[in-house]
Amino acid sequence: MTAQTTALRKHIHILAATTLLSAATFAGASAQEVEAAAERLQTYVADQGFKIEWDGIDLDTDGSSGILVGVRAGNDEAMVPVGNIRLAGVTRDDKGYRVERITLADFSGADDEEEVRFAAEGIELGNVLLPDEDKRDNYGGFLFYETFALDRMALTIAGTDVFTMGDMHFEVTEPDGDTPMDFSGAAESFTVDLSLMEDENQLAVMEALGLKQMKGYMEVEGSWNPNDGRLAFSQYDMTVVEAGTLGFTFDLGGYTPSLIASLRELQKQMAENPDSDNSAQGLAILGLLQQMTFHNAEISFADDTLTNKVLDFVAKNQGMRAADIANQAKAVVPFALAQLNNPELTAQASQAVSTFLDDPQSLTVSARPAQPVPFALLMATAMTTPVELTKSLGVTVTAND
Repeated sequence: MTAQTTALRKHIHILAATTLLSAATFAGASAQEVEAAAERLQTYVADQGFKIEWDGIDLDTDGSSGILVGVRAGNDEAMVPVGNIRLAGVTRDDKGYRVERITLADFSGADDEEEVRFAAEGIELGNVLLPDEDKRDNYGGFLFYETFALDRMALTIAGTDVFTMGDMHFEVTEPDGDTPMDFSGAAESFTVDLSLMEDENQLAVMEALGLKQMKGYMEVEGSWNPNDGRLAFSQYDMTVVEAGTLGFTFDLGGYTPSLIASLRELQKQMAENPDSDNSAQGLAILGLLQQMTFHNAEISFADDTLTNKVLDFVAKNQGMRAADIANQAKAVVPFALAQLNNPELTAQASQAVSTFLDDPQSLTVSARPAQPVPFALLMATAMTTPVELTKSLGVTVTAND
């Protein structure tokens, strides 16, 4: 499905560009302000690797609301019409241009040759700020919004909805002084249909595991403090019904506005010279990232029948019992982890896997060093003595917490 994957990537890029465009804010007091805001918007969007353009701006009689008419969005490969954008309640303050509500027209794009169609409905942002250039990095380098909502989006191939997502929403608090930016959100539902997989053997496996058609939801929560660059995701969960929940958390330091500005400039240089040797810029990016510190991270899996389905499937194909397959897996773990040269972690992980396979509830891998570890030290350890990395990070494995 290479051609279909290419078409999917193109439509996802178009959605991303139209979502970025929705953050356009215009002060209606004068044409000069409108033009200045439009120029800033195009600059900020270009920094994200997209292009936007429109035929004109129709202002309401009060000058505080308007419509971007004939909007087109995309990249160097294609510009696609995405309809009109409604901007309501536009004002200007000492931080930048603000708009109370931005509403995008329902969007759909299709590649008839590949029978691929992408659609998004009900996109709206609330209390948006397009910050001034000298303040943009205090908001992550682009725009800020307090609310984001998307009613539904769908990718359809040959008449089959291979992916849908519904009721996506995010809520964000504006950072102010020592107060960090807190954010949370969810996609209350998503579906994945793998029935179009070309590999019949893989499709048979997915069907046996009950994953041919999946339903689920996603949840996220975290914070970022521009003052010290502390970035934490306290929740990033993806749940597949009657399978399980895969969760991530992490806590990093040093992701400061100055670092964001430096990374953006390097990425811009690389984008302007796509055919040149970007190894120097790549090394520069790695150098910048060494300013960050690692506080902790965690990956977990909470089972909802998937583990036993896998054991039963493998056992059936090998003419064995599920319990025998579980015992084989337990025996393999110590040998697989021996190369880490961390006997304590190997014993701990072996016990955790054994506990989990006997009673599948949850399995968690955590990295919690006693003190925050600079990325520079992590990189040096990974290159010189990688076997010491699990000790430096304080890696642990637990089950059924």
